[in-house]
Amino acid sequence: MTAPVLVTGAAGFIGHATAHRLLDRGERVIGVDIVNDYYDVALKEARLATFADRDGFDFHRIDIADADAVAALVRDHRIRRVVHLAAQAGVRYSLENPFAYERSNLAGHLSVMEACRHAPGFAHLVYASSSSVYGDRPMGGAGFSEDEAATDPVSLYAATKRACELMSQSYARLYGFPQTGLRFFTVYGPWGRPDMAYFGFTQKIMRGEPIEVYGEGRMARDFTYIDDIVDGIVGALDHPPAPGGHRVLNIGDSHSVGLMEMIETLEHAIGREAVKVMRPMQPGDVTATYADISRLNALTGYKPKVMLAEGLARFADWYHDFYRINARG
Repeated sequence: MTAPVLVTGAAGFIGHATAHRLLDRGERVIGVDIVNDYYDVALKEARLATFADRDGFDFHRIDIADADAVAALVRDHRIRRVVHLAAQAGVRYSLENPFAYERSNLAGHLSVMEACRHAPGFAHLVYASSSSVYGDRPMGGAGFSEDEAATDPVSLYAATKRACELMSQSYARLYGFPQTGLRFFTVYGPWGRPDMAYFGFTQKIMRGEPIEVYGEGRMARDFTYIDDIVDGIVGALDHPPAPGGHRVLNIGDSHSVGLMEMIETLEHAIGREAVKVMRPMQPGDVTATYADISRLNALTGYKPKVMLAEGLARFADWYHDFYRINARG
């Protein structure tokens, strides 16, 4: 029997969706999450509850920074493939609680790599990086490329993600196991994170409360629907580099959308206009993101399918159902 896939961050937005996709195709999945209170624990528990009737899913509530616990899990279940998505997320929160990023992102990543390097026949570690590693560079005609130096992070979160890439590069060379880092651009959709702008905007618009629009609305993001992101994750998992190889790949939509356009699209999906309060740029934020996804496409055939209007409409419907709010009222 094929060994299960370890998915860290299984109670999180992307980890939850990835675990379900792997189960859908007949994989066994070991899910790991500490289920911290960075955002609504009830939402995380609700995500976990969706696995209750899924055969082949086994959940462990552990801290990925606990190196002994992670090593024991990998050893006991004979793990050979890992999708490492657990991390302390959020640019702004890194200004308030920096040591959470040291533990979850740096010590956690090291724990996972150490467990992988001691696993006999280990096949592939896919881990989450971030588009934030590119810093606040000017938008040009082309998308952000993996060839860029990524040496000027503007937040601690971004710095930890770039550090994880360098740690993985060194471990791949030292210990010979294949690794792929995925630089996620802005991911959205049902079961998403409440700290993300589109989620918070939806909450406030439905309650009739004003929304705060940072950067005076002049920011832009490469919004990528969750199902498309999972396509890329699973595709990357199935195409490991050669032994000792390490690579980083962008994973996004390759279409940058202005913040005001996103808000207008969300208003249409909800059926209600937002009251907007313009605010200056927040520390740690970047002006724009835009993914060049040509390498992931060449490797896996990755091609996003869900446009923003459809994706936000799906999110609004999910939000209405999940929170029992009359979104069209």
